[in-house]
Amino acid sequence: MKLLDKIGLALFSTLILIIAIISSLMIFGWVDEGWVFGAVEAAFNDPIASNVLIVLNIIFILLAIKCIFFDSSSKAEMDYKNGILLENSDGKLLITRDTLENLVNGVVKGFDSAENVTAKVELDKENNVKVFVNLSVKENAIIKELSTNLQTKIKSTIKKMSDLDVKEVNIKVKDIEPNKEQIVKE
Repeated sequence: MKLLDKIGLALFSTLILIIAIISSLMIFGWVDEGWVFGAVEAAFNDPIASNVLIVLNIIFILLAIKCIFFDSSSKAEMDYKNGILLENSDGKLLITRDTLENLVNGVVKGFDSAENVTAKVELDKENNVKVFVNLSVKENAIIKELSTNLQTKIKSTIKKMSDLDVKEVNIKVKDIEPNKEQIVKE
């Protein structure tokens, strides 16, 4: 969140808090309505207070327009959400999340024991890559060995193809598929 957005949020929150407190005190009868309306009327009649109110109103209007109509996230923030932006002296390279997910799917499909693969890649500002793989395994698969091999292969392939380090490869085995040969025989 940018500084201007934080200031706008703080000002609006403070204004709403003051209005809520004053209206609550009026409802409970702890503050006289005449006192509140008198204070507002005095502020409008005093030239210095009315000028301050005009400036505050202009600031609130501009902040409201900015917050409603303009996106606060920068181009760099949007890029890291969609992928990893790498820069060097020759230019920029954006490796998208979809690219990494397709790469992971290709790696996992290379294993005979794995079926019905879906991969999800999470990225953060520090270019940390976390991979989440959901898959079904064949009935004769050794799950522990398969997952270890998958984790190693996914990390090494992403490192080789994109020069990115994978922090985690999380594998979820959602089902065990029976061998197709046994289904046909039965």
